[in-house]
Amino acid sequence: MSHSLLTNNQMDSSPASLRIFRALGKLAACIAGLSLALPTPAFADLLDQRSELINKFVNEMHADPLAADCAAHGSFIASTSSAFDRVDFAPSAFDSGNATITPWNDSFDQGKQRVKVDNIVTVDGLGIHSDGSDPTPLKFRCGYVGQQMLAFSWNDPVPPLKPRVERSSSSTKKFKGKSHRGKGKAKASGRTGSKKAVATKKSSGQKKVVKKTAKKS
Repeated sequence: MSHSLLTNNQMDSSPASLRIFRALGKLAACIAGLSLALPTPAFADLLDQRSELINKFVNEMHADPLAADCAAHGSFIASTSSAFDRVDFAPSAFDSGNATITPWNDSFDQGKQRVKVDNIVTVDGLGIHSDGSDPTPLKFRCGYVGQQMLAFSWNDPVPPLKPRVERSSSSTKKFKGKSHRGKGKAKASGRTGSKKAVATKKSSGQKKVVKKTAKKS
């Protein structure tokens, strides 16, 4: 009797334990997904620096939030260039006569960033060189839809690397075809030459035979 009760309890508890294990598995999967979705420490630091810079521009230099966001993005992009150590902004950089917000409702440009934006923001900065030479005037141009930046450009003094130009496969095939034709002609001329030599030898042999028979007679 006790054995049957124990067996029944085990049978009743096994589905419950399976449900618990499944729930724990789902919870572990959710935690793993959240850890993957969270930014890395380096990326988080960059976001913090960007937020601090935007707050500084807005609170201390009285910049418009869009102009502050554009300047912070431009500062980060220019600092990654080999030409500059950092970017500085003059105290008057965010004045209405310098930083501009222009209603656009059109494509950001006619090149690769042909995306439609509502506003275009321009901000001027100074690129500071590590060698102590005179700063370079920089102009940052950002395209926004609402508060979201969709496009960015600036007067980078370092030209982008040009892609390596390689000979097309069609020209290579043509060159190979010509070489094969040349080899075929050479082989054909060699064959005709050898045939002529064989014919000459045969004819000379026949002449010698005729001369010998004539002497005997």
